[in-house]
Amino acid sequence: QVQLAESGGGLVQVGGSLRLSCVVSGRTVSTTHMAWGRQAPGKEREIVAVKWSDDTTWYSDSVKGRFTISRDNYDNTVYLQMNSLKPEDTAHYSCVIKGSSGYDDWGQGTQVTVSS
Repeated sequence: QVQLAESGGGLVQVGGSLRLSCVVSGRTVSTTHMAWGRQAPGKEREIVAVKWSDDTTWYSDSVKGRFTISRDNYDNTVYLQMNSLKPEDTAHYSCVIKGSSGYDDWGQGTQVTVSS
């Protein structure tokens, strides 16, 4: 059974930084396509960063150049480093596993609030 345990969210001022962590159980991050997604109030969920199993990455245009997804194979953990945060980054962030049918497994998530 897959478990995704996110942490690291909080309240930060505009321009600040946060690092989110996702400890993964039941899957090996080095051989799994891992992603971070978010959902803001009144908006649909969106994927903002992907770490493919071949170690390449993808970012949405809204976070490119500011966010970095990484993984620690030893700790089986995925990270999202978020810099230069903006109010529009305020959302509930979740760790996501991409399976053969799409982004199927979402963690409970952690709240990120950026104040102006």
